[in-house]
Amino acid sequence: MKWNSKFNYPKSSRSIENGMRKYLFDDEKLPSVTSILQATKSEEDKAALENWKQRVGHNEANKIKTEASSRGTSMHSYIEDFLRGRINESFFESNEQYKNMAKEIIDKGIKGKLEEIYGMETTLQYPHKYGGTADLVGIYQGKEAIIDFKQANKPKKVDYIQDYFLQLGAYTLAHNVVYKTNITSGVILLCTVDNLFQDFKIEGAELFMYQNLFLGRVKKFNEMNNIS
Repeated sequence: MKWNSKFNYPKSSRSIENGMRKYLFDDEKLPSVTSILQATKSEEDKAALENWKQRVGHNEANKIKTEASSRGTSMHSYIEDFLRGRINESFFESNEQYKNMAKEIIDKGIKGKLEEIYGMETTLQYPHKYGGTADLVGIYQGKEAIIDFKQANKPKKVDYIQDYFLQLGAYTLAHNVVYKTNITSGVILLCTVDNLFQDFKIEGAELFMYQNLFLGRVKKFNEMNNIS
């Protein structure tokens, strides 16, 4: 794989305001993709989350969430370091969980499939609507794509990862609007704590559907917050 700096991605500062992540572009603060999705969850999804917290206990739920966040951050960092050539295969000799998970994604989802990298941890914005950070933008299996790396405690079914697809819709749409691209592919590369690798891809009309669904969530978010 090779690096190709064909796009000039912006630097952006982030802040948390009233529990919501925002991106600062010039003088404009935009809500993050994840904050919009969180705020506009369906009542059914909110109830399911609350039921889970009640079942495992709020302290245990917070512990699981914190551990997952830390593990995900470490996994992302190692994948990024590998792709930047900062480390070599020898780091796999360590038996730390997040490194083994990174190895699964690299071996099964990246090698032989990722051809070019345009950017990593790429800040994107849809002007006046939202901002976000895509894990990777590049050419994947012959197509320009946005790729997100995910970790999970258990294998995922498509029905349970609709927010992942909405994120891809948001990022691809923002990239296409700002950079006049025509990215029609979004990829999720996921590994569970038991080292089960899964990949999910949405393309063409299906991706277009998720782009429009996300814009619907933006509209709902703006209505909830009296944003014109």
